[in-house]
Amino acid sequence: MDDLLAIFRALTDPTRIRILLLLHEMELSIGEIAQILGQSQPRVSRHVKVLVDAGLVVRRKEGSWVFLHLGKKERLQPLFSALDIWDQEKSWRNTDHARLKAVLLDRAAAASRYFEAHAPEWDSIRSMHVAESEVEQAILSIIGDRKIGRLVDIGTGTGRMLELLGSQADKMIGVDRSPEMLRIARTKLTGKNLPQASLCQGDMYALPLEKKSADWVILHQVLHYAQQPALAIEEAARVLDKNGHLLIIDFASHDKEELRLNNAHARLGFSDDQINEWFLSSGLMTQKIEQLKGGSLTVKLWLATRSDSLSRKS
Repeated sequence: MDDLLAIFRALTDPTRIRILLLLHEMELSIGEIAQILGQSQPRVSRHVKVLVDAGLVVRRKEGSWVFLHLGKKERLQPLFSALDIWDQEKSWRNTDHARLKAVLLDRAAAASRYFEAHAPEWDSIRSMHVAESEVEQAILSIIGDRKIGRLVDIGTGTGRMLELLGSQADKMIGVDRSPEMLRIARTKLTGKNLPQASLCQGDMYALPLEKKSADWVILHQVLHYAQQPALAIEEAARVLDKNGHLLIIDFASHDKEELRLNNAHARLGFSDDQINEWFLSSGLMTQKIEQLKGGSLTVKLWLATRSDSLSRKS
């Protein structure tokens, strides 16, 4: 009964209903909601607290930002169904929706500025290896047309792997340490019809995920940034369920020292022996190794499967 009363109390203010309807469209920050509603952030925060306490909204901190998304579907679906019946004119909803579009345009503009600032260094690296389209085709070939269940993309960046594999996954989580990259990924994934996808801030060495919570984990062009790649693989293995798969896409060993100096690459690629050793120590068994030659850098794909029969580091 207390939960029911908390929900009804939360719905007595029209601003809180507007917030729920906005979050029904997409995840938003408190600042973005304040911009759409034309209210101050402290005032919006007070409304959000009431919704959170009622279990209708969930808060998630991402760097200095706080993002909001809806709570459990079964709590909210009756409300949205009722609003569709009761609110036929939808005049204020239309106004909020127009302002929401303006926020999306702001997000897209910020993403464009970021890409423009970093495009030269990314283009420089891409020119050293095969086209990304070939890499993506190799990823799809390894995975095949099977359903992949629960997917975790570590170091998701722009969210491209979620977009590429979205049709095959039941649930997808993109994890990245950078709030800026997460905002870019959120912008890119908007409108892609991927309701099973979510994004969260986290570190590759300490994923904010439960043990055995994934069927597939991907590290796409991420491991060369790791100061401790063995620990990153061990952590990826931790969240893999029995018979789960870890796919690493990265560079073969190379001598391009400028990537360490200019692009923050902690490791200049990896050998098969290195990756195999780290797989084994993390309870993983190598299943397949492929390479894509082109330019001065060779891209490699290492696929492993979790095997509980193998000894793992404690």
